Amino acid sequence: MSKAKLYASSGEFKSEIELPADFFGIEPNEIAIYLAVKAILNNRRQGTAHSKNKSSVSGGGRKPWKQKGTGQARAGQNTSPIWVRGNKAHGPKKHKYFEKVNKKVKRLAFRSALSSRAKDSCVGLFETFNFAAPKTKEFLTITGKAGFEQKNVLFIAASEEKNLVHSLSNVPWARWAWVKDVNTYDIIRARHIILSQDALKSLTDGGLKR
Repeated sequence: MSKAKLYASSGEFKSEIELPADFFGIEPNEIAIYLAVKAILNNRRQGTAHSKNKSSVSGGGRKPWKQKGTGQARAGQNTSPIWVRGNKAHGPKKHKYFEKVNKKVKRLAFRSALSSRAKDSCVGLFETFNFAAPKTKEFLTITGKAGFEQKNVLFIAASEEKNLVHSLSNVPWARWAWVKDVNTYDIIRARHIILSQDALKSLTDGGLKR
């Protein structure tokens, strides 16, 4: 059973609690994580890179000079890839990189990523993120007291924790994601995962449907 340290809203350590085994206690499946992350990154690609082929380049038609007798290399047209302003041979073309992942694999990858972080004791819980207003200074004080400052942290925020999101938006070592939007890649690229008890409840209630 995986455990996580529980912190008060002030950042003081309180106790250790057990994490839900369905999300944080399974054996990580590295193949599922690889497939999910590869699909996420491929689906972010625009696929708009495009180079001109021989028919798209301006010029061509007339032979630049006669075949023999000039002392120069043979040339058939000025749109050749070896000419300046010629076409690009075997260059990139517009296409889609879309990649689909089976839902079961996607869910397994998500829980495997969470379990991997829990296994390394890199998951932290706060009782609540009680920010009356967006305050970066207050955020840094709390995280510094808990020991998460400068540690590549992902904060998974519940829908009502908007002040938390605004408080950390200017902090370079902290990133955030809504509970409903967080994915396997977000979790894998972060060293520490931090969330409140409300966010944990939202994650475990709707996580199996993502």
